[in-house]
Amino acid sequence: MSAVSNPATVEECLRVGAGFSQGDRTWIAEQCATLDARLASFHADATELEISVKDRAARGQKVTLECWVGGQDKIVTTSGEEDLHAAVMDVRDDLRRRLNDAKTRQEPRGNKHLPGPERGQPEKGQ
Repeated sequence: MSAVSNPATVEECLRVGAGFSQGDRTWIAEQCATLDARLASFHADATELEISVKDRAARGQKVTLECWVGGQDKIVTTSGEEDLHAAVMDVRDDLRRRLNDAKTRQEPRGNKHLPGPERGQPEKGQ
């Protein structure tokens, strides 16, 4: 696999939506920076992240983190945590899991270059 020339990062791709201000952006980017390792395999110019919150600081607030990666379906994660920090961590962690799942689904099965039994040969014990 070749390295991406302009890897996506949270800092570069994040925009804040409803309920957040530009002043919140730096804090959110810092909290979500652990996503950078997962995003690095995507091109920055084909990746977007948007975080928003509905009814901020009220019971029933809802944080939503949306991710668009070129050539793939949009990924949407939400959290109903009452604490804003916990909600941001929740959507971040859910997005990381979903990106990992999407990456796993894209990896080829039966690739000749992957270690394992020779193609067409039964595994020992069969």
